[in-house]
Amino acid sequence: MGLIVQKFGGSSVADADRIRNVARIITETYRRGHNVVAVLSAQGDTTDDLIAKAAEINPHASKREMDMLLSTGEQISCSLCAMAIETMGYPVISLTGWQAGVRTNSAYGDARIKRIETERILAELDKRCIVIVTGFQGINKYDDITTLGRGGSDTSAVALASVLHADLCQIYTDVDGVYTADPRLVKDAYKLDEITYDEMLELATLGAQVLHNRSVEMAKRYNINLEVLSSFSGQSGTIVKEVTKTMEKPYVSGVAKDKDIARLAVVGLMDEPGIAFKIFSILARERINVDIILQSIGRGGTKDISFTVRHSDMERAKELLEERQSSIGFDHVDVVDDIAKVSIVGAGMVNNPGVASQMFEALYNAGININMISTSEIKVSVLVNKEDADRAVQAIHARFFSQFGNGN
Repeated sequence: MGLIVQKFGGSSVADADRIRNVARIITETYRRGHNVVAVLSAQGDTTDDLIAKAAEINPHASKREMDMLLSTGEQISCSLCAMAIETMGYPVISLTGWQAGVRTNSAYGDARIKRIETERILAELDKRCIVIVTGFQGINKYDDITTLGRGGSDTSAVALASVLHADLCQIYTDVDGVYTADPRLVKDAYKLDEITYDEMLELATLGAQVLHNRSVEMAKRYNINLEVLSSFSGQSGTIVKEVTKTMEKPYVSGVAKDKDIARLAVVGLMDEPGIAFKIFSILARERINVDIILQSIGRGGTKDISFTVRHSDMERAKELLEERQSSIGFDHVDVVDDIAKVSIVGAGMVNNPGVASQMFEALYNAGININMISTSEIKVSVLVNKEDADRAVQAIHARFFSQFGNGN
């Protein structure tokens, strides 16, 4: 008998029938002799609906009150699922984040888990109860409810799997694993049997919406056995692990896109030491994450620095820089938001020179212009016009994966 943590996303619990299906999956695991801790997201579009309700009352509501509101979505889905399991005759209890001992810092809306006090969960498991925990939330040192940011239920599940020393953490979603590209966009995309933590982390960070990137970081850190699978198909999923063993594996594992970005260019900076530090330290203090960075070659004593941020951070980043224009010393800030980031990821890229040129060739053949480029050992990212993003993914996927057919 082992302990399995199962996480179910919003689409998996979107209505009564799907909640009953989740209850069936949980109880089948329980009947096989396992202890089960299930982590649930809010139903369907509940979180978006709650955000809309808040906007009707106060478009500038404090983050603390938003967390108080948004945490209710997971409480609804967990209690309903527990009720469904009760009707099936199994012992079950639902717990909020604070009841489950999830302690976080005080960054409302984007909190980080500091520790999990497991006494309550372990006590319930000792009674052979199925334990259902609200994902996405915890409690801070002020006893305020906090949320972990979008996708935070994945992180909740992996964190619980870590502290409870679970034998397996299963992430149930509406797709039956990790694909080489979004199968809704690329008809020839195929499911990967396994993928490394590093590859999955890059894909999650670069726009693939299968797993929350923080959950993958945690799974890698604590070597959690992680599986991504569908709550609808009943098929085996994709194993996320440290090292994969697939023979003749393509050196690119996946193609991802991210349309939720904007590019800022700080134009006319003085070409002197410390300028980059001044700019990015300002943004860091406001917790604005910067991704691709490009600095032009200095000419005439000035240079430009371009970088990307999340679209939601665009206006704030521009405002912060313009407030300090005189102290930093630059002409103006240009903002472009009709762009997208398209990326390839693969652990095998480091040993295969010419991967980037193949990607660029695919984009050239498709008539797609590249605006910026960023590379690492296992990824190449490019910025393209937003209207070209879908075509870019399709062209790149065809270039790297056509020889592998459906993955067989």
